[in-house]
Amino acid sequence: MRREYRRAFTLIELLVVISIITLLIAVLIPSLSRARAGSRATVCASRLRELARGFVMYGDGNGGYLAPMRPPDLGGGTGNEHNYYDVGNGKKYRPRWAVLIGSYVGAHAFPSPESKPDRDDFVHEVYHCPEAPEWTDERNFAYGYNYQFLGNSRTLPSGRFINFPVNVARVRNGQLVIIADAMGTAGGFAAQERGDYENDGATASAMGNHGYTLDPPRLTAASDHGTGDANSRRSAVHPRHMGKVNAVFADAHAEALTDESLGYRRHEDGRYVDLDSVENKPINVKFSLSGRDDEPPRKQ
Repeated sequence: MRREYRRAFTLIELLVVISIITLLIAVLIPSLSRARAGSRATVCASRLRELARGFVMYGDGNGGYLAPMRPPDLGGGTGNEHNYYDVGNGKKYRPRWAVLIGSYVGAHAFPSPESKPDRDDFVHEVYHCPEAPEWTDERNFAYGYNYQFLGNSRTLPSGRFINFPVNVARVRNGQLVIIADAMGTAGGFAAQERGDYENDGATASAMGNHGYTLDPPRLTAASDHGTGDANSRRSAVHPRHMGKVNAVFADAHAEALTDESLGYRRHEDGRYVDLDSVENKPINVKFSLSGRDDEPPRKQ
């Protein structure tokens, strides 16, 4: 009978195969990581477009007036029924812009809107950026609104609002940023000074703090800043998608752009430039209603 012999791999051949596999893994892992990051960026852009659709529908349903950053306190705080607004599945105390416009596309932000009158966590996925999934606090969340030009409803000592209401007829800029990835007032701090995200927190340097407001690139000494409090640091965009910011514009398209192409400028330490009295100054072209480098409305 003829005996058959099977040739085994030698040790050297096995080592070569293992080396090739290791090399392939080293080459493929970064590509797979980029693919996953790209997928998350695509999901984020889709969610921004849905919010932009709600932004348009809100204006249509409110006589052409755009959503405020947050309805002002009409007195009496949580005890005044006029401070509560319909958000689709109930009434919410002074809902922030995202809740107001999201309700128009059926994105109910909270299961029980009145359960926590001032701050609650978003449950609907449209408010969640896949690159920052833990940023769910309605005050400290991942998307910022171009509130200074679209509806700054903070009340001045005179009783007037800084820039509210704003009618859609004033919008002449199709490339106007409506909503974008934001880091909140952490943008006014050096990169090494920024802290971790805090749900229900109020640390100015923490990532996402007051993230629902997004200051335009160029501020002035007379304009609003960040939280609106005295000495508040500015808020800014967050280039968290492979170094780019997802933004949605007045013409309803979403795009990933660098912070610089949106008009922002940074100091060497990573802190975003605040005022307009510097060389290579920030530019508000993509944030102003006119499409020009307009100053934000004055706080006076």
